[in-house]
Amino acid sequence: MKNNNHLVIMAGGVGSRFWPMSTPETPKQFIDVLGVGKSLLQLTVERFDDICPISNVWVVTSKRYRDIVMEQLPGLPEENLLLEPCMRNTAPCIAYVAWKIAKRFPDANIVVSPSDHIVIDGAEFKRVIEQGLRFTENQDVILTLGMMPTRPETGYGYIKAENGTIETSLEANPMLPLGGYWDVNLIPEPQEVKNDILKVESFKEKPNLATAERYLNEGGYYWNAGIFVWNVKSICKALREHQPELAEQFDSLLPVMYEVEEQRVIDEKFPECKAISIDYAVMEHADNIYVLPADFGWSDLGTWGSLQTQLPRDEYGNAVVGDAAKLIECEDCIVHVAQDKSMVLQGLKGYIVAEHNGVLMVCRLQDEQRIKSFSESLKK
Repeated sequence: MKNNNHLVIMAGGVGSRFWPMSTPETPKQFIDVLGVGKSLLQLTVERFDDICPISNVWVVTSKRYRDIVMEQLPGLPEENLLLEPCMRNTAPCIAYVAWKIAKRFPDANIVVSPSDHIVIDGAEFKRVIEQGLRFTENQDVILTLGMMPTRPETGYGYIKAENGTIETSLEANPMLPLGGYWDVNLIPEPQEVKNDILKVESFKEKPNLATAERYLNEGGYYWNAGIFVWNVKSICKALREHQPELAEQFDSLLPVMYEVEEQRVIDEKFPECKAISIDYAVMEHADNIYVLPADFGWSDLGTWGSLQTQLPRDEYGNAVVGDAAKLIECEDCIVHVAQDKSMVLQGLKGYIVAEHNGVLMVCRLQDEQRIKSFSESLKK
């Protein structure tokens, strides 16, 4: 384990498509979705146990989830919990944590991960992450993981890789100081790396079915998992170049970071940040973007249907979390109910059945994109 390895977890989403289990008060990243006794956030941290210490884990989330995070991650230093007063998408989120890390850890090598994904093959995940960290440690590069596509998925963005593998003769680039907290220096010459890291040609929006099928047929396209690896100097440099206004905003906030007034000033200034994703802010503009193709049993758990594909299923295709529900003559269903809510289901085919805090939802799997509107109907 290297002490300059850091993990940044983005944990501010509300998970509206997992209602009623996921609510604005307790989103899915804080829930035991898989029925294993640990939340998705806890499982995310656990995956990095041998990669970085808990003292180097950073969580960026909403102010309203502070107590939940500290309860679920009791070893997390409180100063490593960054609380956003409002949602401003991923670029301000990443800028905030990058500037704060850089102030004390100018040599940090960072993995940025969502809090609500799952990984089946932990050993392969660790190998891929460690390979990525070796690649980014001493180079001015930005690396994203590209999931090997297994179907023409229309719910993910795609990464198109250039033909051929990376060149190992990237020139060292001078790194800019961040508000005077480190000296200008040259990054050493890059080390030789495996040949499966590819230069990114372009990022693609979520495609329609015909386009997704073409991507699979052509090859060289990967699912964009939103998992990034970079050293702190590289990401700060990229933000300075491509989002100078955002960089200036966080330069002005450096003096209060780690000080008692940090949260008060963040509450005042963070809402002034432009709401923009890191993909639009940096990835689509920088020319030092690389992709590491990976296959470790990944899912972003964006929907009930995606959860169903990751759970063990019976001979009729049913996936059930816990043992409180009894299914009779049911097929291709996903069922998630509390242990104290006994339930018998008969004759359902292709349904979601979910219960949480006294709210029961029974919805056809094919209509799961309407779940957000279903939850809003209760408020009327």
